[in-house]
Amino acid sequence: MSQIHDDYDDLAALLQQALNGSLSFHKGLADRPVAARKQDTGLPQELPSTGVGGADALTDFLARYGDRLSASAGPRFLGFVTGGTTPAALIGDWLAASVDQNSASPGDSVATAVTVQALDWLKQLFNLPAADFDGAFTTGATAANFACLLAAREWAGEQAGYNIAQKGLAGGPTIRIYSACPHASFVKVTRFLGLGQDAIVPVDRIGDTEAMDPDALDRALAAADPAEAKIVCASAGTVTTTAFDDLIAISAVCKRHNAWMHVDGAFGLFARTVPELAGRTAGVEFADSITVDGHKWLNVPYDCGFYFTRRIDLIERAAGAMPAYLDVAGGGLPHYMNRALEGSQRFRALPVWLTLAAYGADGVRQIVRNNCRQAGLLAAWVERTDGFELLAPTSLNIVCFRGVPPDGHSDPDGWNRALLSAINDTGLVYLTPGAYGGKGGIRAAFSNWMTRDDDLDAVTRALIMGRETVLTEEREDA
Repeated sequence: MSQIHDDYDDLAALLQQALNGSLSFHKGLADRPVAARKQDTGLPQELPSTGVGGADALTDFLARYGDRLSASAGPRFLGFVTGGTTPAALIGDWLAASVDQNSASPGDSVATAVTVQALDWLKQLFNLPAADFDGAFTTGATAANFACLLAAREWAGEQAGYNIAQKGLAGGPTIRIYSACPHASFVKVTRFLGLGQDAIVPVDRIGDTEAMDPDALDRALAAADPAEAKIVCASAGTVTTTAFDDLIAISAVCKRHNAWMHVDGAFGLFARTVPELAGRTAGVEFADSITVDGHKWLNVPYDCGFYFTRRIDLIERAAGAMPAYLDVAGGGLPHYMNRALEGSQRFRALPVWLTLAAYGADGVRQIVRNNCRQAGLLAAWVERTDGFELLAPTSLNIVCFRGVPPDGHSDPDGWNRALLSAINDTGLVYLTPGAYGGKGGIRAAFSNWMTRDDDLDAVTRALIMGRETVLTEEREDA
């Protein structure tokens, strides 16, 4: 234990070393390949019996693996929907680790009160009726979807006078989930919660879009077994085309058929912060539950998600576990351990609180506006550039496109996979696969506060370089 005590005695020097390493990483983002080319770790096979101390361990880590870290925090990481970390969020996360508060229960710290305030600020940010919704922070959208579907499951049991959390699913009502384009995380939690993926009933979409057809939903619910409990999963921004369901129409259908309305707004709900985009989320205020991610467009560090629901009591009943040693007086503050899967919870609210305090609603709004404009600029470039084509219109922050293969190519999707690899190998950008309308392609998602319009020059240069590489390799192989 002497090494631990020695490290603590020299904590200032150790933290300074970590600060220097962090600053070096950030100062090198512009030159670092956006995705690490070499990812094999070569980790030691045996646990050391004697440690080397914090300083030497950090030095060893950076020497071994520092150049294998991606520049996902930087401006040209356009894969998935990956936000960066604002400076205020970074210091919030460091402080959260330093003070190491367990925010799951009140009674010994202000952390729970800060969590309440951060969630209240988020309701204001998204213009949600504060009195109607309550929620909690989670590890991300998957855990938020888990909590929301848990509430919906308990509501389904309530409709039949049956406590599913207490008695199990076997004696409860049949539960069906209606959705047109559920995110993979939502599908995942149907398995976690025992409902099963087969409980999802596909609903027709509007034309060739990813948006749910409210009339088709109305017909599906009308034709359903009257005894079944009905849950509707709507989308506020799908991951391929950023399609928004008509939440006003869907809420009316749900009300008519006594269905629970869940809205997955992991990143799309942030459109609500921008007046000219807010209309796309009209009706979300009528939802019974809402999922949102913080480590996407809010640009706080991994991991952070949150949810809101009208029936927080159902989650607290299902997730509540209050042994005597945890039943501390909270002064009216919630026990967040009863609102999420985790009994102990990191102080996730602190990076959120500091970001909102530091930059306000206007700061968040500006990130969203900038990223949407940048996506539009890239989409316009794709449209006017020979050898590339859009697979879907760009209406928010995601560009779904593909490279046009040479005439007569037998495997266009395979050609685009090779193109994507060549583009990412340039080190200038990182993109991920996309697919739409039966065609495979490439997807760019803008969600980082650092991204500037100038970064698009490097992105388009990488696209041209990648295409030239693939064409050259084909000529050489011919």
